[in-house]
Amino acid sequence: MSETSVIVHSDAGVLAQAVAARLVVALIDAQAERGAAAWVLTGGRVAGAVHRAVRDLPASDAVDWSRVDFWWGDERFLPAGHPDRNETQAREQLLDALRVPPARLHPMPASDGPDGDDPEAAAARYAGELARAARPGTAVLPHFDVLMLGVGEDGHVASVFPEHPVAYETRPVSAVRGSPKPPPVRITLTLPAINTADEVWLVAAGPDKAGAVGMALAGAGPVQLPAAGVRGVNRTIWQLDNAAAAQVKRTFRSVRT
Repeated sequence: MSETSVIVHSDAGVLAQAVAARLVVALIDAQAERGAAAWVLTGGRVAGAVHRAVRDLPASDAVDWSRVDFWWGDERFLPAGHPDRNETQAREQLLDALRVPPARLHPMPASDGPDGDDPEAAAARYAGELARAARPGTAVLPHFDVLMLGVGEDGHVASVFPEHPVAYETRPVSAVRGSPKPPPVRITLTLPAINTADEVWLVAAGPDKAGAVGMALAGAGPVQLPAAGVRGVNRTIWQLDNAAAAQVKRTFRSVRT
């Protein structure tokens, strides 16, 4: 049975350092067990802080980064190298420093890629790449050890927004048109795909996230609040700072640092 835990840290800086340390341990453990590891990246301010913390953490040298596959949970459908793309930010904050082999990087297609400005075709292309990486005879998705998500003020995760048609999507990857946050066109893993990860980590900081976090943990519906609809196969970890945890009920098993 999947376990849910809530870990609260004093501030956003401590949160980023703690998530980075936990991530390094998770990747080391995955490589010890399977010989490789897979991390699904997210974007946003907190993710950027985590990326930089991983980059600067001395213990990260214990990870064999040549045996880590990097996938993305969602992407802004913009030209390659655009500063607003999650891929661009991850490369600048972490991946370029790690010198990850190109074959281990699996960014979502850009709007100037082989499918041009057709996000549906680009989403299908990414679904195909995921399927090719899946273990023979298993599902259409590869093994994800850790899938990291930010939480929006409205409770969205990846690019699955409340009440948006993508919240009902069952395919593993979907185009998103009419996103309530710019840019309006995106590509995202869907909730069913997210929920195949061994561990799903929801990371949030700041008082503007408190309402969404509190409602998600109180049992809101996944269409109305997508953050409430994600859970890892083995474990779901909410990693928060004090401000983001302000409306979390004490009934949840919680660790504070």
